[in-house]
Amino acid sequence: MKNNTFQVAILDDDKIFCKRLSSILQKKFFLEVHSFQQGTDFLASLEKIDYKLLFLDLGLPDICGFKILEYVKRVKKEVEIVIVTGNLNIEDAVLAIKQGATDYLVKPVPKNRIELTVNSLLEKIKLKQENAYLKDIISKQKQDNFIAVCPAMLEILDMVKKIAPLNCNVLIQGETGTGKEMIARMLHQLSQRRKYPFVSVNCAVFTEELIANELFGHNKEAFTGAVSSKKGLLEAANQGTVFLDEIGDMPLSLQVKLLKVIEEKKVYRLGSTKPIKLDIRIIAASNKDLKKLVDLKKFREDLFFRLNVVKLTLPRLCERKEDLKPLILYFISKYNTKFGKNIKNISDKAFSLLLKYDFPGNVRELENIIQRAIALSEGDVIDVEHLPGDISMVDLDKVDSQVLLSLEEVEKNHIQRVLEFTGYNKKIAAKILGLPRTTLWRKINKLGLKN
Repeated sequence: MKNNTFQVAILDDDKIFCKRLSSILQKKFFLEVHSFQQGTDFLASLEKIDYKLLFLDLGLPDICGFKILEYVKRVKKEVEIVIVTGNLNIEDAVLAIKQGATDYLVKPVPKNRIELTVNSLLEKIKLKQENAYLKDIISKQKQDNFIAVCPAMLEILDMVKKIAPLNCNVLIQGETGTGKEMIARMLHQLSQRRKYPFVSVNCAVFTEELIANELFGHNKEAFTGAVSSKKGLLEAANQGTVFLDEIGDMPLSLQVKLLKVIEEKKVYRLGSTKPIKLDIRIIAASNKDLKKLVDLKKFREDLFFRLNVVKLTLPRLCERKEDLKPLILYFISKYNTKFGKNIKNISDKAFSLLLKYDFPGNVRELENIIQRAIALSEGDVIDVEHLPGDISMVDLDKVDSQVLLSLEEVEKNHIQRVLEFTGYNKKIAAKILGLPRTTLWRKINKLGLKN
């Protein structure tokens, strides 16, 4: 079965090599391959076929390979190009890489070298396509500022769209930093109340007296220092939405008053006996399990049932790792604009570390990490050194000493890679390694490398 997503072109006047390479690409990777011996024939096909990968011989009979390279990178810069030649010329290799080529193969090319190169390039192409897909999702979701591809999170967003137009109370549960207030704002914006106020109250930051005054307001001279009347937040939100964050920390005495407001749909200012009619929707949130608080007699059961008409439970960031990359790209875009930077991506190693991190602060912590990384970065990629030290140490905390390589193993692996890259040409390999040829021979024998 051919993979039409990855169409490959081979432009080389060596028909035998074209046939061999085409066979490997088709049998091993199921790619659709187009072979050309003339540059003009390839250029004519370039307008019709969306190539992802090009194997290019620099010594073509009709057009200079460098001109082909320059033209392809100009009109279709996303194409990955591998230079293929029968004569290794270091200057040509360096120039080709500078002009946009990804790799350089010297004939005769060992089969395993071809397979390693193609594997690596296909992963790179897939990663670019994934990033493009994620950026498209981000552009569509930016208006809500809630980025998600994780199935569990998408299910919650679908639920939000369904219940937003309904005039029912909603309880949102989730750890700090999971986006509870963002979900509450989405519910408000998608409802018929969106033209009226959205009032947010954090029940954990006020004393009992202050939160009562904030919620219900007071009349003039209701207490010492009340020189004028004040509207409470419930009254100020009339016809809109009230978001009661961390409601699990609300004192029991205030829970009684809030229950009365919900049932009677009216509020009394402190120091007043005159009721004020209310038309509000209440969205409550907590990082605690309210049901457990009810069992412990720390939260009123009747209020819990009034609030818990529809419950949304937000997952922790470590439970929605599929969202990590799109969130990172979103925060990169956000803070590029804020800091006047041009960060394009995050390195594979830095991203791998973040994948292993537990994020106790959830999405809010991730945003702080990316904001800090962008502020510290001087290039166009976020790398490991831009991450906080505790994240950089994640690998060391979890590493098994058995997998650490000795210097001899590192040297052996590096020499083997250079030999494969040069097609086992000892003269060129010695030059790249900066070793005399006799020293390279001794190392090959000592380390038991393929010769």
